[in-house]
Order: sequence, then structure tokens, then C-alpha cells
Amino acid sequence: MFYRSFKYAVKGVIKTLRSERNFRVMIVCFMLAVTAGILLGLSGIEWALILLCCGGVLSFEMLNTAIECVVDMVQSNAHPLAEKAKDIAAGFVLVFSVFAAVIGLVVFVPHIIALFK
Repeated sequence: MFYRSFKYAVKGVIKTLRSERNFRVMIVCFMLAVTAGILLGLSGIEWALILLCCGGVLSFEMLNTAIECVVDMVQSNAHPLAEKAKDIAAGFVLVFSVFAAVIGLVVFVPHIIALFK
């Protein structure tokens, strides 16, 4: 039972990776953040913040994609509520991404400044 659920979840990640350009861009940003964290020697708490933010952005992008797919399936014609649902889902990702970027700056900027001192 658990194996089947895990298999479907991995299948969902792979489908998202293959079909969604924004998700691939976010994966690249995640890899850059991890590389920067390794090079700058982040503390445990800093790692937790960065990984939580990256995981949140990636997860919410997948949720946004799922919402868009369901809305498109249910409402193939342009409808104000369908557009509203998709816009709100995209806005959800944007809001979290902005806060994640601010947290990234709070974590990384002091380390970068310390390199130049």
C-alpha cells in the first residue's frame, strides 16, 4: 500500500518536472541555494530555513499546477471563476516565493558580506 502511494507521488513529481518550465527553474534555484549554502557554511538553523523555503516553493508550485489542471478539466471555456481560481493559486506561489526570497537574503547576505571583509 505504502509503496503504491509513494510510486504515484514520485510519478507526480516527474510529470511536473517534465511539463512545467517554472518548476524546472525553481529546481535550478534550489540547487543554487544548496550549492551556496555548502560553500558559505550555513548553520543548522540557516539550512532548515533555506530547505523549508525551497521545499515550500516547489510544493506550492506543484499544488498550483494541480489546481490549474483541475480547473482546465472542469471548465474548458473561459469563465471568470476559473480564471480567478487559477490567478489565486498562482498568487499563492508568488507570495510564498517573495517571502522565501527575503528569507534567503537574510540568510545569505551576511555570509556574502563576510567573504569581502
